[in-house]
Amino acid sequence: MGDTSGVNKLSMPWQSHTVEELRKEIVTLANVPGANRAELATRFKISRKTLYKWLALAASGSDLKDRSRRPHTAPRRAGQEVEAAVLKWRDEEPTWGGRKISRLVGKCSASTVTEILRRHGRLDGPGAGQRRDYIRFEREYPNELWQMDFKGHFPMLRGDRCHPFDVLDDRTRFCITLQACSDERSETVKSHLTNAFRTYGLPNAILCDNGGCWGSSGARDVTPLSIWMSLVGIKVLHGRPHHPQTQGKEERFHRTLKEDVIVRRGFTDLADCQKAFDRFRGVYNLVRPHDSLGLERPGSLYVCSGRPFPEGPLPLPEYATPDIVRKVQDGGILSFRGRPFRVGQALKGYPVAIRPFEKDGRFEVRFGRSRIQIIDLNDPA
Repeated sequence: MGDTSGVNKLSMPWQSHTVEELRKEIVTLANVPGANRAELATRFKISRKTLYKWLALAASGSDLKDRSRRPHTAPRRAGQEVEAAVLKWRDEEPTWGGRKISRLVGKCSASTVTEILRRHGRLDGPGAGQRRDYIRFEREYPNELWQMDFKGHFPMLRGDRCHPFDVLDDRTRFCITLQACSDERSETVKSHLTNAFRTYGLPNAILCDNGGCWGSSGARDVTPLSIWMSLVGIKVLHGRPHHPQTQGKEERFHRTLKEDVIVRRGFTDLADCQKAFDRFRGVYNLVRPHDSLGLERPGSLYVCSGRPFPEGPLPLPEYATPDIVRKVQDGGILSFRGRPFRVGQALKGYPVAIRPFEKDGRFEVRFGRSRIQIIDLNDPA
């Protein structure tokens, strides 16, 4: 299968990937139109020679890429080989329906697959009849926006709880990272994001909700984690409070994770969870056809970001000349036009920019690329 020395030294957003799974992901990303293969080799800490060797092996049909389960013939009426392939996929992925399985089996329509599943009594599994219509928004290119969140924690057999943390690319639904965490602390998230940034580069923005360690759009809820992301060069966005549909892709991903992994068996500990999460992530990115992508796979569309993670000390943000720059004082207080405004204790000592907003008397306070709040001089003190 070629040189594996580069893979064994990787520091990745996951730990229990097999060499075969990791190669599949690298080869898939390298074959996406527009992919920078030299940069990809650097990000994944392998030589260009090794990368091109894997690409050649994959092109020759070796075990590097997924084994085809497609039957050699496709008669009008599904034969035994087709039925066996359909039922095998359904056994392995009981939440997948006719559209996804037909895409993987080959020359077999979704209606034919559904009929096979119905004939064999396989349409009553998890997720059956749960398809819903959503109004979706998405960015135009990969890495314009990532979404991140914790899924609700669940108990493990040894008494501790697992807190699943994930990051998705908004455009391609590519799962950047999926981690089994013991807590939801800022340092835990920062560690996993750092690994992801080093491997896949920086997104332009990250969307998160209004809870936990990443804070919210409110003035008193700026956190050290959101400050760090701004210093790294990422615009931090927050969904509207009590509107989970803002992160609808995250909600849908969590439902799939629950149906395909969490409810299917008990887990001993975090290592056991992580092993299952890694397997699910590989299938989700590289095998599972995605309805909202026209049955394409996320890994066939995602391209790593061209913005590298800035190693070393992070510089303070620079602001445009028209901006009014003020340093935040003790207590998270910002003084402007003779009045104090609270912008968050986590910003103490940092410079922020004040710029006119949409109408007279209103100004937005920004830290780096992120808006912190709106202050209105027309409001009574």
